[in-house]
Amino acid sequence: MTGAVLVFTRDLRVTDHPALAAAVAGADRVVPLFVFDDALLAGCADHANRLGFLLESLADLDRNLRHRGGALVVRRGRWAETVAAVTREAGAGAIHLSADVSGYAARRQARLEKEAAAAGVSVHAHPGLFVVEPGAVRPPGGSFYQVFTPYYRRWQDAPRRARAAAPREIRLPGRIRHGTLPELGELTRAGRGPGVGLAGGESAGRAALRAWVRDHLADYEQTRDVLAGETSRLSPYLHLGCLSPAAVAAHLSAQPGGEAFVRQLAWRDFFHQVLAARPETASADYRSRGDRWHTDAGALAAWQAGQTGFPVVDAAMRQLAAEGFMHNRARMIVASFLTKDLYLDWRAGAAHFRQHLLDGDVACNQLNWQWVAGTGTDTSPHRVFSPVRQGQRFDPDGAYVRRWVPELAGLPAREIHDPGAAVRRACGYPPPLVDHAEAVAAYRARLR
Repeated sequence: MTGAVLVFTRDLRVTDHPALAAAVAGADRVVPLFVFDDALLAGCADHANRLGFLLESLADLDRNLRHRGGALVVRRGRWAETVAAVTREAGAGAIHLSADVSGYAARRQARLEKEAAAAGVSVHAHPGLFVVEPGAVRPPGGSFYQVFTPYYRRWQDAPRRARAAAPREIRLPGRIRHGTLPELGELTRAGRGPGVGLAGGESAGRAALRAWVRDHLADYEQTRDVLAGETSRLSPYLHLGCLSPAAVAAHLSAQPGGEAFVRQLAWRDFFHQVLAARPETASADYRSRGDRWHTDAGALAAWQAGQTGFPVVDAAMRQLAAEGFMHNRARMIVASFLTKDLYLDWRAGAAHFRQHLLDGDVACNQLNWQWVAGTGTDTSPHRVFSPVRQGQRFDPDGAYVRRWVPELAGLPAREIHDPGAAVRRACGYPPPLVDHAEAVAAYRARLR
């Protein structure tokens, strides 16, 4: 009898899961394993939104495995050592997992391979986290694409892997202990946002995808920047692999509105191939300008709390705190305000986003922040988003601001994005934290 261990990481599904399919095809008994990595948990004690979504996703995964005769085996500890210990416990000869690209994931896998080699166990990394794997397309004479547009052209024509069928049956070794999922309170000292309404897991993700395609996909290209409009909110499911990015891209490509949405999946792959080539960009500038960022704890706190005096910025930051989510257009607006108007380090903004976002992905979060800040792959560091003009353009009737900044709910659309001083005092709304024109002039002077 042969045995294998399938280690789940950011691939919490049973559908189109190449590593799971390979494990089941190559062994009589398979251990579906998830390890709560102590090293990661140590830095996530305040990330209650993401941890709650993770727990819900794992519970759904366990149910889907049990429908097939298996179960999710849960452990907590040092990741590589714990996977190796479960492999010994199961008497397995192979370990399968999905290949990831962050520096931490690479180091973790290297430790696992060292542990496994000492025991005579093979480790197999499979595709599954992306539409097109990092490194699958390369520019002439280079190791990775640094500009999105030429990358996207090659990405569109890149071969796609075959979809992997969900296993019909999974048989566990009789000797293995299942373990139990922890409660959220065991993992975090923080509370989830009061408006977090997304349920984690493959089942919820597939339902959300069906509803989005049915009701909104056809209008996506025309409405995707409307701040008060409907968005897919599929990014958390893609981040944890509850949905297969490759399967989503294949499903949507031929549907009305699908091309514009699939382009966003290409952006996701683009940033991951950058991170794979430059893992240090998780915390360092991709393209340093020698910035000497301001240090202003009060300004940072006002931005975090949605008290900057710029209505669209404050609406977005309050949405983040309440829902663990923010509209993509709003993410660019608030990032520009932090890094250009306040001239605060993008890393402070990225850390706050990762603390609250359900989809706090290292590659997309950190490199999008750098794209806006002007230290990333964007070749135009002079780009600045005016909060007033952005609000007037993408929230023209003020619905987004009214929802999240109730102090201003009674104002007419012509006034809501730039209320005067007397109106602010009457509404109990703060004055602008900075003068936008002066702040941007100072920022551009620094670039010179």
